[in-house]
Parts: sequence; structure tokens; C-alpha cells
Amino acid sequence: MEVVSTSYQNKGKLKLVLGLTLTYLAAEVIGGILTKSLALLADAGHMLTDVGGLALALFAINITQRSVTEKRTYGYYRAEILAALANAVVLIFISLYILYEAWQRFKSPPEVSSRDMLIVAAIGLAVNITGMLILRKGSKESLNMKGAYFEVLSDMLTSIGVIAAAIIMMTTGWYYADPIISAGIGLFILPRTWVLLKDAVGVLLEGTPSNINLADVKATLNSIRGVISIHDLHVWSLTSGMNAMSVHVLVMENVSPKEVLTAINTKMRDEFKITHTTIQTEEEGFIEEQIKI
Repeated sequence: MEVVSTSYQNKGKLKLVLGLTLTYLAAEVIGGILTKSLALLADAGHMLTDVGGLALALFAINITQRSVTEKRTYGYYRAEILAALANAVVLIFISLYILYEAWQRFKSPPEVSSRDMLIVAAIGLAVNITGMLILRKGSKESLNMKGAYFEVLSDMLTSIGVIAAAIIMMTTGWYYADPIISAGIGLFILPRTWVLLKDAVGVLLEGTPSNINLADVKATLNSIRGVISIHDLHVWSLTSGMNAMSVHVLVMENVSPKEVLTAINTKMRDEFKITHTTIQTEEEGFIEEQIKI
């Protein structure tokens, strides 16, 4: 049976958001050129990077549905984790660039057409809020979708910053508002992106999923009738929402290994949402040779 990843189920939503973002990118470039607004052109550069991130996330979703091969026995599910990692790295560099650009503008704030800047940024805010609402649910189910959601979130924050700066400059003529607000946006994005990066690296290193308590898994396994003890327990994620487990189980002589296997699979699925298991049953007195590498 073919397993469909949680990201694939949100493919249509991601396409819609990518289309909206591309449309606004074109509008922002045209608006920046016509109004001679450096802030809008800088934001357009930010948007271009985000469009690339959304396209990468969509590409990864398509890759994950490729068939299993002899060289890729798990298929391509990790492609979406690699996409999430790439998005996180790009977002970190964007945040650092925003901070750098804010510092440069603080030393010499440019004069911009505030009214036109406000109109274009307001349209961008509406587009970004729409995109966030579309991706919000999927971002809780997949790291890849979470990365795409953060791309749109960073766009929304940039739009808010541009709007706030435009209003301040229109009413007071204080052009330092632009770099100060931009720096705040960069500082807001960084810690959230760091969490995404850490989660993606955790999956690639096959760490225990953050939503699974390994001590609880051990306790549940040991509580199953017929289980004497367990060892070599490993729990990891193939991709977002697809957890796997391998374990060696020492079984009592008078208990059917089949019953133990059935009980383990049922409890792992129902209590921990672990759907892919590899279980080795052993009898008392069994000595496993340890091969030193």
C-alpha cells in the first residue's frame, strides 16, 4: 500500500500560495520601480527568495511520492526534510541580511515615496495573511509545510514593518523608522527559524521524535504480556508524521511470539502513532553475537 505523506495532502494549498506570492512579487517589483522605493525593491528581493523556498517545498513533495527502488528502500520521504533544512538556512541568511541592511540604512536612511509604499505594502499584507491561513493547518503536520509557512510569515512581518515605517515617515518625516523596524523583523524571524532548523537536523540524525517519550515507549513494551525484557530500542522519523521503531524483545517460552508481535504493533500504533516497526523476538538463553565495527 502506498503511503501518502502529510505534505502531499497539502500540495494544492502550497500551489495556491506560490501563485499568490508570485503575483505579488511582480506587483512589488513594478511598484518599487515606479515609486523609486528602495524599501519595496529590497522587500521584492526578500520575496524572490521566499518564492524559491516555496517552489523548493513543492518540488520536495513531488519527490517524496516516487516509488521505492532497490537503492532507495525507504523511498524519497527525506527529500521534504532536506527542503525544510534548506528553507531554514535561507531564512537565517535573510534575517542576517535584514539586520545588515537595517544597519546600513540607519547610518544613512534613504528618502522614499511613503504613500505609494504604503499602498503596495498593504496589498502584500493581504496576500501574506491569505497565504498563512491556507498553510496554517499543514504547518502543524509537516516540517516541509512548516518551512513554507515560515516563508510566508516572514513576508507578512516584512509587510507590516514596511506599512508601519511608511505611516511613521508620512506623518513625521522620520526616516529612521525604516531601519529600526527592519531590524525588529530580523530579530523576530531568527529564533523561530532556529527551531525549524533544529527539528530538521534532528530528523536527519534520526533522533527520537519530539512528540514521543522514549521512557513511555519502554514502559509500554515491558508491560505487554509475555515480554521479559527489551533492548536495542530505536525510534526515529522517516519524515514528518511517519515514525518508525526497531527493537529486540525477549519473549517467555510459553507465549506465542505472534501474540507479542501483534500486541506491540497495536500499542505502538494506537498510543504513539508509530506505524513502521521492525521487531526481533528472542528466547531465553539466546546469545546475540556483537560485531565490533
